[in-house]
Amino acid sequence: MKRFAETLLVVLSAPLWAPAAIAIAAAIAIADGRPVLFAQDRAGLGGRPFRMLKFRTMRPGEGTDAERTTHLGAFLRSTSLDELPQLWHVLTGEMALVGPRPLPVRYLPRYSPFQARRHETRPGITGWAQVNGRNAISWDEKFEFDVWYVDNRSFSLDAKIIALTILRVFSRSGVNRDAETTMPEFTGK
Repeated sequence: MKRFAETLLVVLSAPLWAPAAIAIAAAIAIADGRPVLFAQDRAGLGGRPFRMLKFRTMRPGEGTDAERTTHLGAFLRSTSLDELPQLWHVLTGEMALVGPRPLPVRYLPRYSPFQARRHETRPGITGWAQVNGRNAISWDEKFEFDVWYVDNRSFSLDAKIIALTILRVFSRSGVNRDAETTMPEFTGK
């Protein structure tokens, strides 16, 4: 039922997000060149890998994430508009609107059995950890929130997370962890 409802919501909302996605792709191509999409192998349901797409927010090459992030990229990240291409993954069933954020496949052998439970549900564009701190919380806190979501998921909780996500996006809270642009690498415990 959740998959059907999310697919229907994505399809019905396409007149809102599709023109924005096209405009963002054009803006990236003009301002920062190609490619406009960033693709990375991420772990999905059961830890199965899939190729996740986002709008590209960094220049390729050497340097820290902060140094490579473009002006347009910083805006896209702070508004979460860089995540729009992931709506395709909701349509294909690789992702959900709500669930633990998909992390790089290279993290899989680093998880404790508790942390690996995050893969008991499809990964989401937003999740309980995102509305409770996003990148401003520690890895341990993220995993606690992810597993709590797995154990307590429901239609009403998903609706609450979507509503809170909208509030967080407009307030742009928790986007960055201190002075860093992205979360540090998860090295395991």
